[in-house]
Amino acid sequence: MSLLQATKNGIYCERAQVYIDPIGKVKRALVTHAHADHSRYGHQSYLAHHHSVPIMKHRLGDIQVEGIEYGEIIRINGVAFSFHPAGHIPGSAQIRVEHKGEVWVAAGDYKREEDGISAPFEVVPCHHFITESTFALPVYRWKPQAEVFDDIHHWWKKNAEAGKTSILTGYSLGKAQRLLKHLDHGFGPIYCHSAVDNINTMFREQSIVDIPQIPKVEGAEKKDDYRRAIVVAPPSVQNSSWLNKFKPYALGISSGWMALRGARRRRNADRGFILSDHADWDALNNTIKDTGAESIYVTHGYREIYARWLREQGYDAKPLEADYDGEAD
Repeated sequence: MSLLQATKNGIYCERAQVYIDPIGKVKRALVTHAHADHSRYGHQSYLAHHHSVPIMKHRLGDIQVEGIEYGEIIRINGVAFSFHPAGHIPGSAQIRVEHKGEVWVAAGDYKREEDGISAPFEVVPCHHFITESTFALPVYRWKPQAEVFDDIHHWWKKNAEAGKTSILTGYSLGKAQRLLKHLDHGFGPIYCHSAVDNINTMFREQSIVDIPQIPKVEGAEKKDDYRRAIVVAPPSVQNSSWLNKFKPYALGISSGWMALRGARRRRNADRGFILSDHADWDALNNTIKDTGAESIYVTHGYREIYARWLREQGYDAKPLEADYDGEAD
């Protein structure tokens, strides 16, 4: 690696003395998005898309963070940096790095399907592309979003007819807002967990995403209010006493991991819905082809396997060590 290099603290641009999604504590961090495995506490200064800024402040406290718009160019010691939509969650970005005609793109986490809440993914041509590999196996192929929500609505209706509350889990930043955006309010009442409500409130106040006003579960006057309702909550509620207030209930999980046989059963869920905020197998391969990159560097997920497969397809591909969780839920 030349313009960018892998270090123990993360991806580093020595000429500009900045890190992209650093792992260890550094002087200046360029952050692709506000999820905790990419936006970490302890850096002296941060640069992120301006939609990520309020979430980062909420989660990390009193930090020195600057916002940047998509396509805006900032130059540091002759190196040009710009942020481009990644489609992963609101505010997520690919970071383009250019110096003397050499172009790198660090994609962070990304998704090709338009989800209705995030700026749609944009292909950024480059010579060197750093890709995630969270779901880099052929078993991971997503159905269109509309079909997944048809399945969710059918499940919700069936539970309501049986007098059960539908509990649907999704990561509180990104996935939960995607669920709330596309759930049909005509099917019945919709509630959300307070952790989800916190993010919803920030998105509305900052005009980041037009999320419907969803009451928190704490706002229900009595237990019967939850009958026939669907409740969107973070994955942390699974196997917790918090669920007891909704008995009888049915538990559904929305995650790309639901594509694996047995994943739903291991999490004691009634249903699994394959809905991910990451690129699936086909989208990963199409993206790498679309960038026109000569060299591919593979981070978190199935990096060793995927890099080897890419080499077999004729790419110059290498795995990179990076301490990212991928799909945290």
